[in-house]
Amino acid sequence: MAASTRLVLGPLVGAIDQGTGSTRFLVFNAKTAELLSHHQVEIKQKFPKEGWVEQDPREILQSVYECVEKTCEKLTQLSIDITNIKAIGVSNQRETTVVWDKTTGEPLYNAIVWLDLRTQSTVERLLKKIPGRNKNFFKGRTGLPLSTYFSAVKLRWLLDNVEEIRHAVAEGRAMFGTVDSWIIWSLTGGKNGGVHCTDVTNASRTMLFNINSLEWDIELCQFFDVPMSLLPKVRSSSEIYGLMKSGALTGVPISGCLGDQSAALVGQMCFQDGQAKNTYGTGCFLLCNTGSKPVVSDHGLLTTVAYQLGRDKPACYALEGSVAIAGAVVRWLRDNLGIVKTTEEVEKLAAEAGTSYGCYFVPAFSGLYAPYWEPSARGIICGLTQFTNKNHIAFAALEAVCFQTREILDAMNQDCGIPLSQLQVDGGMTNNKILMQLQADILCIPVVKPSMPETTALGAAMAAGAADGVGVWSLNPGDLTAVTCERFEPQINPEESEFRYARWKKAVIKSMGWESTDATSNGNGNFIIIIFSSLLKDKRNLPQSVMLMS
Repeated sequence: MAASTRLVLGPLVGAIDQGTGSTRFLVFNAKTAELLSHHQVEIKQKFPKEGWVEQDPREILQSVYECVEKTCEKLTQLSIDITNIKAIGVSNQRETTVVWDKTTGEPLYNAIVWLDLRTQSTVERLLKKIPGRNKNFFKGRTGLPLSTYFSAVKLRWLLDNVEEIRHAVAEGRAMFGTVDSWIIWSLTGGKNGGVHCTDVTNASRTMLFNINSLEWDIELCQFFDVPMSLLPKVRSSSEIYGLMKSGALTGVPISGCLGDQSAALVGQMCFQDGQAKNTYGTGCFLLCNTGSKPVVSDHGLLTTVAYQLGRDKPACYALEGSVAIAGAVVRWLRDNLGIVKTTEEVEKLAAEAGTSYGCYFVPAFSGLYAPYWEPSARGIICGLTQFTNKNHIAFAALEAVCFQTREILDAMNQDCGIPLSQLQVDGGMTNNKILMQLQADILCIPVVKPSMPETTALGAAMAAGAADGVGVWSLNPGDLTAVTCERFEPQINPEESEFRYARWKKAVIKSMGWESTDATSNGNGNFIIIIFSSLLKDKRNLPQSVMLMS
């Protein structure tokens, strides 16, 4: 029986999915895209000061090793031969910044997470060097505005504030990378010949990478005063980077690498111009494939590299709308307000209310991301009356996620010129049927959810399995497995949807300008923005909706 099972399964591909709240290793059948087994380990976060979010790179790496070993044990128990695992892909939280010592293999500081806001004073200082203090000055090269969000500013802060890193740079011992680089370097040997690389999707989130030439940009590195010797080599998203050097999968090639949102785009099989997906996790990320030429947004969206599925293949680009707070707002209701004991209760409360009764919630806990890029905004709940209760607030919180998606979808439709006819969705929050129906109602288009929700890991596995030298996963359109989906159709008339959306926009305007842009210093001279950093504390009880993504 075991032998016949192994024979039927054929080649397998593994995927490391390293997210903001957890690490997972998943193994797929390369012929059917079936998920066979997985293991997950939660990741702790550190909050040394308000607005600061850090993780221990050693803990991240240990969680990867643990997930790989535990998944292999589970496969063995299922009589599945792990020698059939022919490749491994990596998907990761983007922008999160790591600097380590290549001689010891040890990190020189905690990873600074993508949500971290300590660099606002760094951004303000850099803006003074730009004509007209134009935060979009480099958008033609990078696709990005100057913001605390991206890696170059975090790296600049580390070089300015961590003496151990400055010494390591001076002595030629320092390496920089996003989480993918740290993982691949460590798994392929670390200090004993590890491969220091990244892929085009992760590089495009650093602000040091020219998305037109697909190379590190000398002038950008000079602007941020970052030595190019620190940077990893940029590779495609699908090629053999190196081999696993330890553990149950020693000798297996690591041959796929995609930032998590790009991986979800691939996993949703959005390979045609105009195809889009929205991932609902800690934040919310809408990506639309724009083909082989980058489209620069006039409406507050980011231009990013979607994927490059082979060394000799062209890069494809995407427009991206990024929302900082999506699933995190549900946790805020649980942990900060205490109106529910579990995140699942929010769906029940919202269903009981059936409406927000004129209550609108703008969860701008750390400012507004796309399409506004307004760091002065803060969260507000408005439209309250004596009739308002916790059910209405729960409904308004879910509605807020949908309104934010509507804003970035409107911006995307304006930039692309062709409105989406449906929205493909994934991420843990899509298990909430009230949310999915609300989303369809507010967008006035159908929302389509795949029955296999692990699209991020699937995308990384597809890239790895399709790599030259592996060749066990075909990306030809005719060979791709058809995906079964659940479909949510709009159930309210467009006039009601537009009325509610207009009220939401009014609430957004009222949320702006709360936080002064004047730098306030603590004893170390570091700029602090007070935010609800407790949103991200204590990952032990995080639901999947909050753990998926960056």
